[in-house]
Amino acid sequence: MARELLGMRLVHRMRDTLRIGRIVETEAYQGPEDLAAHSSRGRTARTEVMFGPPGHAYVYLIYGVWNCLNVVTAAEGVPHAVLLRAIEPVTGITGRACGPGLLCQAMAIDRSLNGADLCAGAIWIERPASVAAVRIGRSPRIGVDYAGSWARRPWRFFDRDSPHVSRAPRRPATRERRAAGSGR
Repeated sequence: MARELLGMRLVHRMRDTLRIGRIVETEAYQGPEDLAAHSSRGRTARTEVMFGPPGHAYVYLIYGVWNCLNVVTAAEGVPHAVLLRAIEPVTGITGRACGPGLLCQAMAIDRSLNGADLCAGAIWIERPASVAAVRIGRSPRIGVDYAGSWARRPWRFFDRDSPHVSRAPRRPATRERRAAGSGR
């Protein structure tokens, strides 16, 4: 599902205003076994939405500052989700939207949308009338080093041609780059 969301549009209707962004970066989380997933610690008040039906928003706060938006993707009771990491502004968005916190800020998404049905209501994901082919890149997820081997899973997906991706993927070190970096 994380790959399939690339190129789709995230839409937020606020009164008479539409904010629309093209999804260009995602990360997959396969809880509860995935130690990087919030659901790895079990069912809690915070993660309850992740255990609900697919197609709903899981919105949470990180660092006491940033809201982040996930799409619940698996059957009810299976807490899999996809974090939306970056969008390319289409309509009604000013400022940067690369990075999950900036995405939510640009789209005016906060925890009041936690549990929202992403197929109906004020916020939704839609397929544009014409979808250009996306050259998909992949890399390990960002900021989950604490998750051991789960951190190295290549479950971050991005549009290789978009300048709105949050961060370039890490390149594995090569002997040549290590030697060049050490002045040898």
